Amino acid sequence: MSGRPGLHRIRSTRPENLGKNTLHIIANICLTVFVIAALVVTIIAAIYEPDDPLFNSPTNITTFLSSASNSTFQSDNVVVRTGEDLLAANQTALATLIHVTDAAETMDRSTDETSSSVCEFDPKEPLDCRDPEVFQSMMQKAIERFKDIHFNRFGKPTPGPEGNTCDMAWRFRPKKGKATGFNKDYRRFVINRSENCTVSVVSIGEYHSGVNARKKKKKNKNQIPGYEPASGMQDQGGFSLPAAGEIVNDSLPDVESERAFIRQKYLIYVGGGDRCKSMKHYLWSFLCALGEARYLKRTLVMDMTLCLSSIYTSSKLDEEGKDFRFYFDFEHLKQAASVLDQDQFWKHWEKWQRKDKLSLYLVEDFRVSPKHLTGVKHSLIMRKFGFVEPDNYWYGVCEAETGSVVKRPWHLIRKSRRLMDLVAVIGSKLNWDYDSVHVIRGEKARNQDLWPNLAQDTSPEALLSTLENKIEDGRNVYIATNVPETSFFEPLKHKYATHFLDDYKDFWGDRSEWYSDTAKLNNGAAVEFDGYMRASVDAELFLRGKKQFETFNDLTKDCKDGVNTCSTAAS
Repeated sequence: MSGRPGLHRIRSTRPENLGKNTLHIIANICLTVFVIAALVVTIIAAIYEPDDPLFNSPTNITTFLSSASNSTFQSDNVVVRTGEDLLAANQTALATLIHVTDAAETMDRSTDETSSSVCEFDPKEPLDCRDPEVFQSMMQKAIERFKDIHFNRFGKPTPGPEGNTCDMAWRFRPKKGKATGFNKDYRRFVINRSENCTVSVVSIGEYHSGVNARKKKKKNKNQIPGYEPASGMQDQGGFSLPAAGEIVNDSLPDVESERAFIRQKYLIYVGGGDRCKSMKHYLWSFLCALGEARYLKRTLVMDMTLCLSSIYTSSKLDEEGKDFRFYFDFEHLKQAASVLDQDQFWKHWEKWQRKDKLSLYLVEDFRVSPKHLTGVKHSLIMRKFGFVEPDNYWYGVCEAETGSVVKRPWHLIRKSRRLMDLVAVIGSKLNWDYDSVHVIRGEKARNQDLWPNLAQDTSPEALLSTLENKIEDGRNVYIATNVPETSFFEPLKHKYATHFLDDYKDFWGDRSEWYSDTAKLNNGAAVEFDGYMRASVDAELFLRGKKQFETFNDLTKDCKDGVNTCSTAAS
């Protein structure tokens, strides 16, 4: 008995058994490696949550969003880049600008044509605002007066309330600054006509004083738009150029008829853990849903309300029921994409679902690729998300390989036109002739472990020293800041004409157009000008400054994200 194990060992080492033993050992090793790898992947998947989903896109937009710049606003957690920011790379679309010489040449031609004619007019008759000479005089005077803006287009003059007044609108953008897109202004001109028929502009009114030249938009039929952008929506390079100052028509799209409703196919996302997160997180997930809807050629059924994170609210609590239109340009979205408010959708669905045998296809696993849904014929695809984070984030649908298939349509999301109108009116009050400084303090200035120099570098005395040879004395300086008391910057007021956002709070006060417009969207209830709105307007005004000085680029040697992170931010 005792000799048998030895005999077995001898047999196992025989040449004819070596091949089998080697294969058995290799199989065991491979199985062990596979089990360990599966365990590691499972642990990583369970604890994985990106620091900021905005900078983890597999698409080309990542390069744009994760800029190497360490600037304050461009990568700040508060302000989100939107579609109009993409226009910076499309400057050819902004090249059609009108100069004073263009108006002067046309003026000379007009004068030559009329000089030989007999001057006959009735002084009691109102001025003909459509007269070419009147138009050219108004255009030339506007270009001469507003030297800090580029004019892109002039509208046809319209008669004002008095016989010697004409209203005219124009599209423009500041000559300097990093902002893209256009603003629209319309002003009232007082015009004098001499006995020899020559005309001259006596005065130009204030910003938006020429109300008769304001374009009145026709109401939409409130039907579901098509999948392709409406004709005329795009300019050069595939981008449409936004213009602040136009009348906003962002009413909710509706369905024309039962036939129109059942003809469409729909996609809706339900549940998930995306609510009350940062605005970056919200857009990253929302644009994933919108991108999938466009990929599947379906109408996106969207929730028009969002939960505003506590980081933006004065109450420091998450606040539900915020209208999408408070923050983003829904008029552009509904014209360029196929979307429908979920309340309206469910109303029609309940009305016609049984009658027309409309079917629903439920998807409860976010890992189901949109490629696998292209053949689904059901009227509605519903993606239902669970309760466990981060697996219930909407943006998970567009991660990994799906990112190369579903493109997030960033060009469809723009900042609210109402907010951009505030930027335009404040910029006009400053005649677009100002320099800008961004000063961030708050919690970061108090945390000297991560930002040891910030508090000192952004003190009034340090700011004066830093800006001394960079901004001329007496210049208009717009200060974008999170410092609540502007008296902190009192020493700068002796050297510069300082301006702050709260200096213009009447423009969103209870007698303002912004106040009344947003209240209408909110069932008549007043809307707070919250922290995200403030940051958006502040950032846009900063970007329109002729000279710009940012906290973590120009004012301090500290890194935006703390000690030893500058190289990381730049990589």
